[in-house]
Amino acid sequence: MQNDVIRARLEALRDWMREREIDFYMIPTADYHSSEYVNDFFKVREYFCGFTGSAGTLLVWDNGAGLWTDGRYFIQADRELEGTGVDLFRMQDEGVPTIEKFLKDKMKEGQTLGFDGRVVSAGDGKKYEKALADLKVRFYCTEEPADSLWTDRPGFPAGKIWALDEKLAGENVEEKLERTFEQVEKAGADALFLTKLDDLMWLFNIRGCDVECNPVAMCYGYIEKDGAVLFINRKALDPQAADFLKMKNVRVEEYDDAVNFLSKLSDDKKVLLDPRYAGYIVYRILADRRMVVEGKNPTELLKAVKNPVELARMEKIYLKDSVAVTKFIYWIKTNIGKTEITELSAADYLEKLRRSIPEFLDLSFPTIAGYRANAAMMHYEATPESYAVLKPEGMLLVDSGGQYLGGTTDVTRTIVLGALTEEEKRHYTAVAAGMLQMSAAKWLHGCTGRNLDILARQPLWNMGIDYKCGTGHGVGYILNVHEGPQSLRWRYAEGAGETVLEAGMDVTNEPGVYIEGSHGIRIENVMVAENGEKNEYGQFMHFKTLTWVPIDMEAIDEAYLTPDQKTWLYDYQRKVYEKVSPYLTPEEAEWLKKETGVG
Repeated sequence: MQNDVIRARLEALRDWMREREIDFYMIPTADYHSSEYVNDFFKVREYFCGFTGSAGTLLVWDNGAGLWTDGRYFIQADRELEGTGVDLFRMQDEGVPTIEKFLKDKMKEGQTLGFDGRVVSAGDGKKYEKALADLKVRFYCTEEPADSLWTDRPGFPAGKIWALDEKLAGENVEEKLERTFEQVEKAGADALFLTKLDDLMWLFNIRGCDVECNPVAMCYGYIEKDGAVLFINRKALDPQAADFLKMKNVRVEEYDDAVNFLSKLSDDKKVLLDPRYAGYIVYRILADRRMVVEGKNPTELLKAVKNPVELARMEKIYLKDSVAVTKFIYWIKTNIGKTEITELSAADYLEKLRRSIPEFLDLSFPTIAGYRANAAMMHYEATPESYAVLKPEGMLLVDSGGQYLGGTTDVTRTIVLGALTEEEKRHYTAVAAGMLQMSAAKWLHGCTGRNLDILARQPLWNMGIDYKCGTGHGVGYILNVHEGPQSLRWRYAEGAGETVLEAGMDVTNEPGVYIEGSHGIRIENVMVAENGEKNEYGQFMHFKTLTWVPIDMEAIDEAYLTPDQKTWLYDYQRKVYEKVSPYLTPEEAEWLKKETGVG
């Protein structure tokens, strides 16, 4: 039935395209700010093809359609696209063309490519311009089909916006604006037009709720030497936030007035714009008048290096969050087989534990609780219509996190519920070894995540297997759970750039194994880069662990561990017990002693 609905929607889209003489129409996963996660209003790609993952681009033409997505979603996309008439293009797999290569091969001279110029980034728009220049392709980007075809579309987001206490932020708005503008001037610009939502929240010390689990508000910012303008939904500002911004001399204008504001700027202004996040339409308004200075948002790097107040509060919050996850593991292990537990009820119980923490605000993303084969889908999410009942056998993967007044958490544990195969034990041991090896890393300042990624993958690569995603990403502070520019990943991506790991940057450490139809394993901690010894060779660095949740010793086969890996494992387990046990009941503490191998 759902497949028939998707096919009908695609045909309606093709009719809309024919009326406008559009030959190919592209729908990415994005809002007007190129956000990774989007409000329901912007889930146009999902509406037209049924794929629910957070990353993917739909391309539709007269007699076909394709979805491009990455390795995190291959299994999920295969299932959700079946019978819809949409083909899956597995990005970065051998022989699979990029979208621009596909368009270049399929489009004919003079044809038209359509997309919503507000949701396609300037960088992508320029990429398609270049790839299709020889074909003299016309671009239709001023109208989107969802405006007329999606009749029950959710309303545009306009949730409450509040000011973050500067005692929590660790730095005031004036200081952040000053540091940001210093970088704007270094880039040779007179002003910055900022479109990235989490950067805007950080810069103005405000938070919102316009995207599920991401405390951001729809807005734009214009920053110049003499002041700043924030384009935002005024009605959504609570009185405290409105007074706060006024006190900081931030001029507040309506969200919808941003484009008109840009069009009225003097032509001699040089405006710094990040083509990765600014919409193609915004870019064209300024670029056509030669006003654009292209460069990365300076706020992204400034935000990524957490200040001492943020780091101190994160350490406290991560311990509280680790206690909640440890209690959850105890509950699962002592109740499995005695009472019915499902993927859904397990996730609900963990959320209940987090909600008991006084600083809790929300989840940082919908909990992933995948049992056995479901865990092989990296971003699997159980629903009331489709979920598994847990049994005292195999493993349960739980990837979860919380938003707190004091930090944003992200942690994964794969929990043994019963008998395992030798392959599962071997895979689990290799994942744990990789995670511990990365945790123990020592490197010279100047390294990027690409220099370190092999430490996590080596035990798996030695077995001839891999995971189709990065090893780690930055985590926001009371902000998005995925944050850049820092990351841990081995693959070189042209144009993506790399970021040197600086002291104060946090990053996840999450190697895994995903065997379709069988099992999925991931162990994830969050760490912070710190300066260590400095000598004639340079500044050495290391990671400080924030996450203190036990590794499941039932899945460890020490025959596959090196002596160093065994030492790291038992040292980590001992620290988990020392840090977490004071906050447990006597029964939980006794269990943890055995679980960590301390007793």
